[in-house]
Amino acid sequence: MHRFVTTPLVLILAALACRPAPEGNVAPENVGSREARILANLELAFPQFAKLDVTMGEIRPSDYAGLDVGSYTIVGPQGRTRTQKFFVSVDDKRLYLLAREPIDVSRSAGEIEAVLEERAAEAARVAAARQPRLEDAVAGLPTRGNPSAPVLIVEFSDFQCPFCARSAETVEEILGRYGDDVRFVFKHFPLEIHPWARPAAIAAHCAARQSHDAFWALHDAYFENQGQITTANVLDKSAEYLAGSGIDLEALKVCAGDEDSSEYRAAAARVEADMELGRELGVSGTPAFFVDGEFLSGAQPLTAFEPLIAKAKGAS
Repeated sequence: MHRFVTTPLVLILAALACRPAPEGNVAPENVGSREARILANLELAFPQFAKLDVTMGEIRPSDYAGLDVGSYTIVGPQGRTRTQKFFVSVDDKRLYLLAREPIDVSRSAGEIEAVLEERAAEAARVAAARQPRLEDAVAGLPTRGNPSAPVLIVEFSDFQCPFCARSAETVEEILGRYGDDVRFVFKHFPLEIHPWARPAAIAAHCAARQSHDAFWALHDAYFENQGQITTANVLDKSAEYLAGSGIDLEALKVCAGDEDSSEYRAAAARVEADMELGRELGVSGTPAFFVDGEFLSGAQPLTAFEPLIAKAKGAS
């Protein structure tokens, strides 16, 4: 699944690896202090630290016997910072980097059951709140499956995303097995990392204005031919895929390619509205699905959809 993520430490280090190295080895100041000595040892473990702006924070007693707690901060590209927390033994012999805060594993079976029930109830409340917004957002859009089916599946997707192409196959499985029970609707969420995804989304919306069948023809062709499409040829390819469809290709060309036309501006605004809705609903990457409002993130197999579909069918 493609998504925007906070740059991890290893990527920050790699991004800065091309910076010119300082002349010779620079000895840390005040090596005698505990913090400076630990930082100097960290530089032995991570030689890149010697070329970076790394600041050691205060080390203080922790809640755990034999361990103190501290952190260091790295200044990354464009001034972005990342702080890494650690435990260090009180004898300063071992330092343990922490991925996250400690997890409470003291709950009993009954307490775990209660937490799971609370989480399920909260997820159901959130899904119920999402569903009316999704129903409004898909009104009049191209649909696959049974247009009158009680279960609505909405996908936020990106035509250039390889994981989305994989999920398109899973959607076909869902429709083959549950076609009478589900409505499937596609919403646009082109990511900036995929340069032809946005013009493809605009072209697909323009095609849908003329024919829902034309929209699905483009949908299928984009995913089947991802390796052949580029930013330079995406509009020509779109017209090629729709040759013989009976739609007005000249009107499609204006809507999808003439940025000064009102048709293009309306189509681009619709794509942006899809993305804004997705962000409001918690989408940060593609593909992302909502099964009657319940969020399912990533290229999931059929088995991940089946319990949600069964639950939605039971509630309808």
